[in-house]
Amino acid sequence: MVCETVKQGIECIFMKKIGCSYNGGKCYMIVENCEGCSRILEFETGKYCASFPYPAQKWQKSACSMSSHVQKVKKVEEQKINPLKASKRNAGKR
Repeated sequence: MVCETVKQGIECIFMKKIGCSYNGGKCYMIVENCEGCSRILEFETGKYCASFPYPAQKWQKSACSMSSHVQKVKKVEEQKINPLKASKRNAGKR
């Protein structure tokens, strides 16, 4: 249904005939970490996320899974080589 509370005119899965069914009956404003994301919608009442009704919860453990401004960095760890085993491998190749 179309939101009638905070994000007026936007399709929302939490909107029911009796009103907003999300926790507290409304969506929450974005947090500082959300600044720069392409999913931010700006309304008269403030800035809100288009994907999540409570953006602060998505940033509690790590970066938001839907953020468009945060680059996902993969850690590449070099394998530690035991020098004794390496010398034995090299000796066997000759």
